[in-house]
Amino acid sequence: MMKLSRLKYTNIGAALVNMITALVVYMLSRVVFFLVNWSTFAPYMSWSLAGSMLHGGLVFDTSALLYINGLYLLLTLLPWPRKETPGFHQGLRWLYVVTNGIGLAANLIDSVYVQYTGRRTTVSVFSEFANENNIASIIFGETCNHWYLLLVFVMLVAILWICFVKPRNDVWGARWRYYVVQVVSIIIVAPAAIIGIRGSVTAGTKPITINNANAFVNRPIEGTVVLNTPFTLIRSIGHKAFTDPHYMSQQAMRAAYEPIITPKPDSLTQGRKNVVILIVESMGKEYIGAYNHELEGGHYRGYMPFIDSLVAKSLTFKYSYANGRKSMDAMPSVLSSIPMMVEPFFLTPATLNDVHGVPSMLKPMGYYSCFFHGGHNISMGFNAFAHDIGYDRYIGLNEYCKSPNPAYHGMRDFDGKWAIYDEPFMQFMLDNVNQFKQPFVATLFTASSHEPFHIPEQYKGKFKGGKLPIYKSISYTDMALRRFFERASKQPWYRNTIFVLVADHASLNEHDVYKTDLGLYSIPIIFYTPDGSLKPAMRTDVIAQQTDIMPTLMHLLGYNKPYVAFGCDLLSTPPADTWAFNYNNGVYQYTRGDYMMQFDGERVTGMYRFKTDVLLRHNLVGKVKEQAAMEHTLKALIQQYMQRMNHNQLVVR
Repeated sequence: MMKLSRLKYTNIGAALVNMITALVVYMLSRVVFFLVNWSTFAPYMSWSLAGSMLHGGLVFDTSALLYINGLYLLLTLLPWPRKETPGFHQGLRWLYVVTNGIGLAANLIDSVYVQYTGRRTTVSVFSEFANENNIASIIFGETCNHWYLLLVFVMLVAILWICFVKPRNDVWGARWRYYVVQVVSIIIVAPAAIIGIRGSVTAGTKPITINNANAFVNRPIEGTVVLNTPFTLIRSIGHKAFTDPHYMSQQAMRAAYEPIITPKPDSLTQGRKNVVILIVESMGKEYIGAYNHELEGGHYRGYMPFIDSLVAKSLTFKYSYANGRKSMDAMPSVLSSIPMMVEPFFLTPATLNDVHGVPSMLKPMGYYSCFFHGGHNISMGFNAFAHDIGYDRYIGLNEYCKSPNPAYHGMRDFDGKWAIYDEPFMQFMLDNVNQFKQPFVATLFTASSHEPFHIPEQYKGKFKGGKLPIYKSISYTDMALRRFFERASKQPWYRNTIFVLVADHASLNEHDVYKTDLGLYSIPIIFYTPDGSLKPAMRTDVIAQQTDIMPTLMHLLGYNKPYVAFGCDLLSTPPADTWAFNYNNGVYQYTRGDYMMQFDGERVTGMYRFKTDVLLRHNLVGKVKEQAAMEHTLKALIQQYMQRMNHNQLVVR
């Protein structure tokens, strides 16, 4: 009879000990993830929630580690005596440490990255950054900025290495015992591994997916604590983003929600005005004092004084939201009224569909169009999408560096990570716009307020700082916008122009109201007409989103053909019929009237009276009569979206 103390030196014993070690290390990385994002999770934490998160974390870590260590387990338990040598087991040690170390690194990276995306990384990240030629410098820079995570990584990998147990040959005795134990081990481990990977012992249930994390938490963002990044990467490989849920019949779907808009020009229609759309990187509503009079006892002033002054002269909205959390989500939402659902539109096969957008729709009306972005011309896929939706020209870093104007300094004006600094690039944009024949559509996507939030050397110490590193860079962008408008206001085309200012997404947050599941999407949407044709107002009766921008512009410009848009014309739609949509870490969020509803694809999980319960602390699921109608409409919206993506129905034929 083998002594219990020697059992861990059998192949099955060593494998079990090593898997437990990996499980402990991954759980420790989850603790680090939680601590790095303390302000996001801690205010809502309770002992029951912590226990549920721990349970969920064990389920998802077990699944991920069985995926990661599949080869290690197979080689360890393979009944082949000749492999039982010190060299072979040292090789297994390296396999174990390297594979688990890669997954561990992904976990620690996401402890920072989740602050910007609101979810664990999926395999789409490789497509997202496929065209970025500065990725190595970004990784190096972020490693330096978060050096403490590198130390944690080294310590956790050291635990994996030091605690690794190698099998020993002297525990077997007779050769037949080796074969029996190895074969029996495989017979036991194989079904146990299948159960662990699936996340359930119940026959007939589906394997756990990313969305199952929401069953262990109260808020979608908390699902990121339960998940681990290796799991989300593995389970998103080959995943089809758009699957028709078949919630209802086609007739019922069209009756509940129809994304085809038939324009009806009225007294607000202004004809062939120029359009300038400024998509401002990371300009969350929190940074603008005009939207936050109630913060800090009424003393909050924000970090964008020029935008404050512009809001006073513009049509804007108290309740306005982004449709996504990434830069690449913004272009389809703002310019084509296509929200992000499940995966960024850029990264799905649906990009091969026929797609319209503001420039292609206005082209038959005689509009010239140009898209400006100070990054590398292939950065983020902006160039390709701009071409797809009809922009006549794309002007980026390449064109900036070729400018003969001595006011611009080529790559010396590059921020070192992403793009030309906002101030010189906005002036360069004006050089070009001033040469355009009217009417035109000019769109700018800014970059300087993107992490790592660099600003030019000459402005160091010039801007108000604060708790968050973005404050100085967003103040720099505000200054660049002021200079842009000061110069633009002297041009002959200025008064005949509709300006739209909108953020691509929100970013880092300091105040609790902007850390909620809805607050994470809170951005400004501003329509400004220098000639005063749009009455300035801060509307509180309307719910606005990025996908409303295109329909609203089409109304103002007199576009007269039916088109597909997953948004509303904010000028003619009754306020009660306006709404906003977000896809939040596997949960669909639908905001309408007084409520924000959360739906996991099968059932309603959250119902909040968001205007009065601003911190979303009181879940009213099953307690309000509006829930059934909102759920039905949201299901129709999801089904319409999925079907139109899968069947190339994003334009009216």
